[in-house]
Amino acid sequence: MKTNFLAAAALSAAIVAPHAAQAQSVPAAVIVTVDTQRIFAECTACKAAQTQLQSQQTALQQLEQTLQTPLQTEADAIRTALAGKNPDQADAATKARITAFQAKGQQAQTQLQARAQTFQRNRAYVSEQINAKLNPIITSVMQAKKANIAVDVQATLAAASSIDVTDEVMTQLNSQLPSVSTTAPAAAAPAR
Repeated sequence: MKTNFLAAAALSAAIVAPHAAQAQSVPAAVIVTVDTQRIFAECTACKAAQTQLQSQQTALQQLEQTLQTPLQTEADAIRTALAGKNPDQADAATKARITAFQAKGQQAQTQLQARAQTFQRNRAYVSEQINAKLNPIITSVMQAKKANIAVDVQATLAAASSIDVTDEVMTQLNSQLPSVSTTAPAAAAPAR
């Protein structure tokens, strides 16, 4: 009986082993590389979006300066009015002035934060639109080249230029995505 069991186990192993080896074999890696940093810097929609985003960032910086200048002037005037005294020792008019200054400072900060958040949403929205087109294009180019892996050039130590498909990806992206919106949809209202 023991011999029958060992024979059955050996027969089973002989049948299963070749199938297990087949299941473990994987195809050889066929790799293409894509320079996404170059694509984000040079694609037609990307360049136009960067120009518009730069204008938004400049406007944000100008707003900050516009809000900060009168606040700085008021802070200097309050310091002069206090003339080295502790704010608790100030007269009622100066205390009211300090309170109004603090309120204006808080309003300016709130306004700047809102604009900065809008700017960050706009930047993220641009990337989202580009990636939504870029990823399927990379997949399509991979399939056309019969590749099973696409690697970003920045993630490689070295790669032959013959496997770089950046130009092909860029051409398709420029064709399929001539422009993007640099104004993100309004943020969703918080749930109540």
